[in-house]
Order: sequence, then structure tokens, then C-alpha cells
Amino acid sequence: MTSAISTARLEARISTELHATLKRAAEIQGRTMTDFVVSAVQDAAQRAIEQSGVIRLSLSDQECFASALLSPPKPTTALKRAFARRKKLLGAE
Repeated sequence: MTSAISTARLEARISTELHATLKRAAEIQGRTMTDFVVSAVQDAAQRAIEQSGVIRLSLSDQECFASALLSPPKPTTALKRAFARRKKLLGAE
């Protein structure tokens, strides 16, 4: 039994200059324009998704973060109460 692949159509209006550039690039790679565009869009989408998960910090923010990891502040009374409540709720000992 074969499974059908679901597809969707994507349309875009582009300048004739861009169309010619895409066509030339696809020909250079020996691909159809559709294959070239789909591949390029897929690569760009994957990069955008990966980059959205990266947190970029300035040098001073990096130093502050590292300092907090290496020398964390002492727990406050409120934090101690929160941990006690959590322990009680979860029944952890």
C-alpha cells in the first residue's frame, strides 16, 4: 500500500530580474527552477528556525551570566518558602 504525499502550492510575484536570476542559478546547478527555489526556501526556513533558538548576549551580559553561575546569590526567604511549598506539594523528602 502506498501512502500519498500531501502537497501545498506556494505562489509569489517576483520581478523579471529576480526570475531571470533564479532561472540562471537553477540552470547552473542542473535543477529545475521549482527544485532550486524549494531547496533555497527550505534552507532559509531551517536557518531562521535554528537562529530563533539562539540567545545572543553582549560581553557584559555574558560576564554577568557567568558570574551568577559561578557565584549564585544566597536564597531569599521567599525562595526558601517556595521550595518548602513545592516539597510539600510533591511529597518529596
